[in-house]
Amino acid sequence: QVQLEESGGGLVQAGESLRLSCAASGRTFTIYRMGWFRQAPGKEREFVAAGRWSGSSAYYGDSVKGRFTMSRDNAKNTLYLQMNSLQPEDTAVYYCVADPSSSDPWRYWGQGTQVTVSS
Repeated sequence: QVQLEESGGGLVQAGESLRLSCAASGRTFTIYRMGWFRQAPGKEREFVAAGRWSGSSAYYGDSVKGRFTMSRDNAKNTLYLQMNSLQPEDTAVYYCVADPSSSDPWRYWGQGTQVTVSS
């Protein structure tokens, strides 16, 4: 099993930045991919960013491209999401996710961290 714990959420104003962290523990050597999803009240869960845990690249959802950047620190088993130019529509609970293979997508989820952007 892999455990994921997010941190770094909070309340910011439009245009400001925030960085989320996700600490992975447990059988981290089994991780294939890690990423982020978000869910706003009354809306469906939305893909934000993801990439191979051993790699350096990432792919992003259309709504965050050019504003959000995902990075990893493999030595610390930590995933980051740098969020710039935040807008009220970015308000959501952000979840860190991981999976052991593409055939078992997003098997592991963190508890989520709230990001609120005021206008």
